[in-house]
Amino acid sequence: MGGNDERDLVRRGYDALSYHYRPDDADDGQYAPWLADLHQRLPASAAVLDLGCGCGVPVARFLAHAGHQVTGVDISDVQVERARRLVPTATFLRADATRLDLAPESFDAVVCLYALIHMPLPDQPGLVERIATWLRPGGWLLTTVGHTAWTGTENAWLDGPAAMWWSHADAPTYRSWLRRAGLTITAEEFVPEGASGHTLFWARRPAS
Repeated sequence: MGGNDERDLVRRGYDALSYHYRPDDADDGQYAPWLADLHQRLPASAAVLDLGCGCGVPVARFLAHAGHQVTGVDISDVQVERARRLVPTATFLRADATRLDLAPESFDAVVCLYALIHMPLPDQPGLVERIATWLRPGGWLLTTVGHTAWTGTENAWLDGPAAMWWSHADAPTYRSWLRRAGLTITAEEFVPEGASGHTLFWARRPAS
């Protein structure tokens, strides 16, 4: 598949599986400690970018309720429509994250959980570099990425009516991309899922 075919597969998959993937009233689940930790690191009324925001639950909902100014971006029309309804105080854009053009130093934090791994691999290092420019000095990136390298499609994902596609590098590769973008990695954690898992990174743009 070409990059656009892969993007369309992800977009159509989340359009079809949005409610199957996460209901309106889902709790914060495994995100809860990460979001609480992020909130403690942020100034009051911080500007936060949620890349791959899905339906706005739980990330945008938690951060908006905590008083932060949240901008969410997702490739799925259904996910964005739900997010606008579920988190009305946040701003949501239907866009391809790899093609975003945002102002430098405009966010105190960028959150990208289980989203980078749905983007074409050749586009990922460039996006990491742009994320670093969008962060204000001292700003945080919280992201989950691949633990081992893999690219592939799963039909009838989550036993639902659509396929899903992923592409990710391994953790050392993401570590090198974050550092090359000028970010300081402050924590790295393996997040198990089934027989494998993901890697969570906390990375920070230096304060000066």
